Amino acid sequence: MIMGLMTKDAFRDFSNIASPFLNLKDKAHYLSALELIEDLMQEAEDTLDEPLNPVIEMLSQAIETYENQDDDIVTFEKEAELLANDISVLRLIMDQYDLGVDDVPEIGSKSMVSRVLNGKRDLNKNHIKALSDRFGVNPNIFF
Repeated sequence: MIMGLMTKDAFRDFSNIASPFLNLKDKAHYLSALELIEDLMQEAEDTLDEPLNPVIEMLSQAIETYENQDDDIVTFEKEAELLANDISVLRLIMDQYDLGVDDVPEIGSKSMVSRVLNGKRDLNKNHIKALSDRFGVNPNIFF
């Protein structure tokens, strides 16, 4: 009986603390949840019995629900689906790092970046290598 009461109290405490992360209502909590899940995934052991796995799963479901309901994210994903993969990846990187056309000299001038983003020019191997090096990503994501 005592163990049951302690467990209920622990769940109630967890629910109170975790609620803003599991019921995402705004961008600030969404960004906090993304940061938290990244930290938890780095900390968690890669085993089936890892105690953090259920928490990571709950967070990932909350994040997915928020992303499916946020108009800006939904619009971005729909636009990205219509683009070539390399342009989608470039736009995603630029969005994540809040970069403009003048912030990616790896591609060239502002006009060259604009042409690439508009699908009028392709990224070449040198562009992809430079972008991969700068942002620490595998070049294969551009293909």
